[in-house]
Amino acid sequence: MGFLDGLWRGRDTDFDSGSAATNAIELTKRHSQVSLTKQGAATGHLRINLAWRMRTSDITGPQRQSLLRHPLKALKPPEVLGHSQSMVNVDLDLGCLYELQDGTRGVVQPLGGFLGDVNAAPYVKLSGDDRFGSASGETIYVNLDHRDAIKRLLVFAYIYDQTPAFDRTHAIVTLYPSNGPRIEIHLDERHPQARSCAVVMIENVKGEIVVRREVKFVYGFQGELDRLYGWGLQWGRGYKAKAER
Repeated sequence: MGFLDGLWRGRDTDFDSGSAATNAIELTKRHSQVSLTKQGAATGHLRINLAWRMRTSDITGPQRQSLLRHPLKALKPPEVLGHSQSMVNVDLDLGCLYELQDGTRGVVQPLGGFLGDVNAAPYVKLSGDDRFGSASGETIYVNLDHRDAIKRLLVFAYIYDQTPAFDRTHAIVTLYPSNGPRIEIHLDERHPQARSCAVVMIENVKGEIVVRREVKFVYGFQGELDRLYGWGLQWGRGYKAKAER
């Protein structure tokens, strides 16, 4: 595979305002963007996390339970957090295509060890590579104290070198700004053969930092996302070293 291959204001809001109970904004097709600047969260470190879970019915088949004692459980399969190699052979990775105001373009991702830097250009850093679906998932940090240097960031997820299974991973990307509610993007559309997904665009629009839901699935890898968004990078082949627990 290739590795180089405003906040709530009432009814007129252009995004979901979330609730006090969850303290979260969910970006959807209908309400697809939020302004971090208007939220007072365009400074400090923006944390972006990818996590996923598997339904047990996807892995071991339906579990028999008494419908008389638990009638509603027939409508909702039980879920387990994370996964292990014995459950499903899927390795979801989080990455970010970046473009700076000076024209510099590149990628931050586990494949190839392009982990970035949070205190120097590109002001984007990946915490590491989670291959086994741990509770913490994978996390990217964006240093918005250098927002004037950033033009656009495309956060994406992809399945590394294994069976496409986005429709079974129930993945979610969550943004944790320095201020205000977290922002959630669910990758819940059914695209069984997709290997990559452009999740969210973070863009500097005339000094305003805007977060926009994308959720565009593609059947190729980073090179196809590049062509879709016009990044213009050169992509080659890359592989991970064998993982050890």
